[in-house]
Amino acid sequence: MAAHRGAARTARSAAWCTVWAIAAAAALAQGAPAGGETPGARVVERTVAPGEPVQPLLDALPAGATLRLAPGRHVGPLRIDRPCALVGEAGAVLVGSGSGSVVTVSAPDVRVEGLEITGSGADLPAMDSAVLLTEGAARARVVSNRLVDNLFGVYVHGAADSIIQGNEIAGRRDLRLAEAGNGVSIWNAPGAQVIGNRIRHGRDGIFVKTSSRNVFADNTFAELRFAIHYMYTNDSRIVGNRSRGNHVAWAIMYSDRLEIRNNVSDDDRDHGLMLNSTHRSSVIGNVVRRGREKCAFVYAATANRFEDNWFEGCPIGIHFTAGSADNTITGNAFVGNRHQVKYVGTRHLDWTHAGRGNYWSDNPAFDLDGDGIADRPYRPNDVMDAILWTLPAAKALVNSPAVQVVRWAQARFPALYPGGVIDSAPLMRPVAVPPAALP
Repeated sequence: MAAHRGAARTARSAAWCTVWAIAAAAALAQGAPAGGETPGARVVERTVAPGEPVQPLLDALPAGATLRLAPGRHVGPLRIDRPCALVGEAGAVLVGSGSGSVVTVSAPDVRVEGLEITGSGADLPAMDSAVLLTEGAARARVVSNRLVDNLFGVYVHGAADSIIQGNEIAGRRDLRLAEAGNGVSIWNAPGAQVIGNRIRHGRDGIFVKTSSRNVFADNTFAELRFAIHYMYTNDSRIVGNRSRGNHVAWAIMYSDRLEIRNNVSDDDRDHGLMLNSTHRSSVIGNVVRRGREKCAFVYAATANRFEDNWFEGCPIGIHFTAGSADNTITGNAFVGNRHQVKYVGTRHLDWTHAGRGNYWSDNPAFDLDGDGIADRPYRPNDVMDAILWTLPAAKALVNSPAVQVVRWAQARFPALYPGGVIDSAPLMRPVAVPPAALP
C-alpha cells in the first residue's frame, strides 16, 4: 500500500512537471524571453513547497524562468544547467546530502538568491561548496544568501564576470585549518567581483589564484587565517574591506598592478598587510592597528607606491626585507609602534617623494619655518637596531653602558650611522585621521 502511494505521488509530480513545462513553453511562445530578463517581458515563475522534489522542476525550467523555494526545508543537491534564477523566500533552507556541492551551476546567467544553504561535503580536491560555479557559469550572481557550515562557501572555478554579493558566509569550525575551505575561492575567473559579504571561520575569507581584473570591495572578515589571499593575480582591486581577529588581513603574493585602498585591519594576529613578491601596485589610505607582530611586512616587493596609510600600535610598524626596492613611501603615519621600521641592509633608503615624507609619532622635531615639514631628517633606526635585528640575543645588553656609548658616539658623528631608512622631509602631523575601530 505504501509503495502504491509513493508511486502515485511520483506519477503526480512527473505529470505536474510535464504540464508546467508545456505551460512555460506556451508562455515563452507568447513573448517571454529565451534567456535572462528583459524589461517588460513576461517571466515564468514557479514556487516549490517544502518536501516537493526540486531537481525535476529545475530540469523542466525554461531558460530565463525563476524557481522559488517557499519557507521551509528543501533537499539538495541541485544542478543548474540553464540560465535561470533559484530564489529563496524568507525562511527557505536548502540542505545538502553531506557529499559533494549543494548547488552546482554549469550554465551562464544564473542567479542564486535569498537562500540558506548548508550540508556540503568535505572533499577539498572536489571543491565541495554551498555553491560551485563551474567554467560554464559566466556572469553568475550569488546574492543575499546565508551559507553556513559548508566546506567552501562559494567556489568560482573559471566562471568569468561572476558577482558574489551581500552574502553571510560562515565556514565549518570542526575541521583543522589545513582541512578547511575558504569563504570564497576564485580560480581563473577574470572579472569576478566579491562585494559586501560577511565572512568568518574556515581557512581564508577570499582566496584567489591565477586570475585578473577582480574586485573585492566592502567585505568584512573575522576568525580566519587570511582575510584576503592573493596568488598570481594581476590588475585587480581590494577596496574598503575590514578585517578583525584574523592571522593576516591582506596577504598579497606574486601579483602585479593591484590597487589596495581604504581597507582597515584591527587586532589581526600576525600582520595587517603582507606584500610578498608584489610589484607595481598602489597601497593607499589603508589603516592597520594593533597587529600583534607587524603592521606591514614587505618582502621582495618592488616599484610599489605606499601613500597615506596609517600604521599604529604594532611591535613593528613596517618590516622591509629581501631586496624590496624602488618603492615610493610618502604621507604615511607611523603612530605608537614599538619599532617604527625594521630594515637590515647597507643601502640608504630615503622615504620622501616630491619633498613630502611621512609622519613619525616618536620624532621630537621642530618646524621653525612653519611649512609642516620637520627641520631635520628622521632616522627610525640606528646601528644598535641593526645589531639587535641580526642578533636578537643582544637585547640583554640594550641598557648596558657600552650600548649607551655607541649611541652617544653615533649621535655626534653621523658617519657612524649604517645604511638604512631616512626620511629627509618628515611631516609634523599626520595627513588623515583613520576611521573608527571595528565594532
